[in-house]
Amino acid sequence: VLDSQYGMYVWPCAVVLAQYLWAQRGSLRGKRVLEVGAGVSLPGVLAAKCGAQVVLSDSEELPQCLGNCRRSCLMNHLPHVPVLGLTWGRVSPELLSLAPIDIILGSDVFFDPKDFEDILTMIYFLLEKNPHAQFWTTYQVRSADWSIEALLCKWNLKSTPIPLHSFGADKEHLASSSLPGRHTIEMMIISLAHSDGT
Repeated sequence: VLDSQYGMYVWPCAVVLAQYLWAQRGSLRGKRVLEVGAGVSLPGVLAAKCGAQVVLSDSEELPQCLGNCRRSCLMNHLPHVPVLGLTWGRVSPELLSLAPIDIILGSDVFFDPKDFEDILTMIYFLLEKNPHAQFWTTYQVRSADWSIEALLCKWNLKSTPIPLHSFGADKEHLASSSLPGRHTIEMMIISLAHSDGT
């Protein structure tokens, strides 16, 4: 989806995550949701439309992305949705003062390997504060050696893969790219790994 008027582009990972939210829409009402690295915020906007209490966030160093979050809210008649500058790996007053969260959303945040640990540091911090919360994330497999398993282990987190066919996102136009190399989109839910080894 491209809004040429504002130069807002929705990446395929966001569409797949939105599809998962739509499949879960019956359980979203009243849930407290934070979208990180939101950009155009399709998943967060959809969650708000489904009755969730949503906070959108992107890097405080990327004012254009924060502007896109606000623009998406206005275009979708959601002027009350807060937009925060939260930078991965940085403990800021905004991060410390966040209200309790049930679900964290992130589409295509595992893009640049140099950011992976900063992202997981923030996710770990949020899950420690909200032990029953989950991080729902979609990502594109861009290389054969792409893995966050070692970092998940280091931060005492576990991931559960969510098969795309289980929520109708395995269609060609949603989960595959026609670009050379045919990057495939996958989804996982990250949560705290409990100390009993589960």
